[in-house]
Formats: sequence, C-alpha cells, structure tokens
Amino acid sequence: METNKMILVEHFCSNCDINFSFIEALNDNGVIEIVVVEDKKYILNEQLKTLERAIQFHYELNINIEGIDVIHNLLHQIDDLQEELRAAKNKLKAFDVEE
Repeated sequence: METNKMILVEHFCSNCDINFSFIEALNDNGVIEIVVVEDKKYILNEQLKTLERAIQFHYELNINIEGIDVIHNLLHQIDDLQEELRAAKNKLKAFDVEE
C-alpha cells in the first residue's frame, strides 16, 4: 500500500500533541482505521476530517470515546439518508413531479 496517501500516526501525534492511546482507542471503536505497513502505523489521509472532528469532540467538549463512536455512527446515518433523499429527488425530477 502506498504510504504517500497516509500519515504516520507517530508524526501526527507529536505534531498535534495527541496521545497515541487516544488514536488507538478510536481505532478499537471503529471510528478510524489504523493501517500497519512494515511495522509502522498509519492513518489514511481521507480519515483526517473524521480524526480532527474526534479530537475536537474529545479535547474541547470532553466527550468520551464511546460518545465519539455514537456521534460518528449518527453522522454516517445522516450522510446515508441525505444521499437517499438526493436519489429520490432525482427520480422525482425524472418523472417531472413537483416536490
């Protein structure tokens, strides 16, 4: 796997002053996925938004890991429902039906 599309967890933690155990807990709860390449742990670039949001929830709002997991799942459900709504609206437009 190409490591140029990933961030080394060690570097992220030191640059952002975040405990590695926090990142591991997010991984254990399925909020983010840690990828191991040649015994080094990485985070995919596409997961940075999720990780940054989790950091804000935890460090600024004092939300625990389980709460972050619940919020993460609810946000995914909202995204899925918005996509379904968009698809339904497109189908209605195909039939030229007013909303």
